[in-house]
Amino acid sequence: MIPTIKIGLTYTGFEEKHNNYVQWLKAGENIEIITLSAEEANLQIVKDLDGIVLSGGVDVQPRYYNSDVIDYTNAPASFHEKRDVFEKAVFEISLQNNIPLLAVCRGLQLVNCLLGGTLVQDIGAANPIHKVENKADKAHGINITAGTLLNEIMGVERTITNSAHHQAINKLGDGLLINCQADDGITEGIEWADKKGKAFFLGIQWHPERMYKFNLSDAPSAKNIRDRFIDEVKKTIKKIT
Repeated sequence: MIPTIKIGLTYTGFEEKHNNYVQWLKAGENIEIITLSAEEANLQIVKDLDGIVLSGGVDVQPRYYNSDVIDYTNAPASFHEKRDVFEKAVFEISLQNNIPLLAVCRGLQLVNCLLGGTLVQDIGAANPIHKVENKADKAHGINITAGTLLNEIMGVERTITNSAHHQAINKLGDGLLINCQADDGITEGIEWADKKGKAFFLGIQWHPERMYKFNLSDAPSAKNIRDRFIDEVKKTIKKIT
């Protein structure tokens, strides 16, 4: 019998958004979701978790990608540097302990920065695919690279996702592989280039946890991502037990 799965979920800063992740990850299974945050100061428990999700949220402080520009278009009123420091440590612990990791939106961007990559600070209002016209998500297609982990998970080379970001990967971080792009060339997903000896890692720019709002809960970019992540977590537990 597999024990209760314990997944650490970094706090987005908004209860409703956080709960979207919780419901998506649980999906009726015996899974305990543990909120991780600088406010909770619970870094000490991370090494004992079965899986970790780095959630979306406010922009990463530009110094994490060697920029001193903080007044760019659509920059936040303030950065949450305690969160950056905390989640940097969470990521490092996940690597040290081979914990399966899923990074969503800001999470993908943070991982890229921590591995030496950079970000486009603002995609630009003229971009028709990613232009944010209100607070609602936009839906758009992505093209998935054949032979990648993401391609294996999705089972398709093109599908639909939702978009709610104004930043994107510029220079790719060390050891990473781009596994999908939107039609405008924006990177929408990353994974390890060399997966040998490493725990599961997938970074996605979209928000699978709220694709139910588009009636797309069963789309491969939502359901398949969740199911594969949980399966990888279960494999790790079985090896330990």
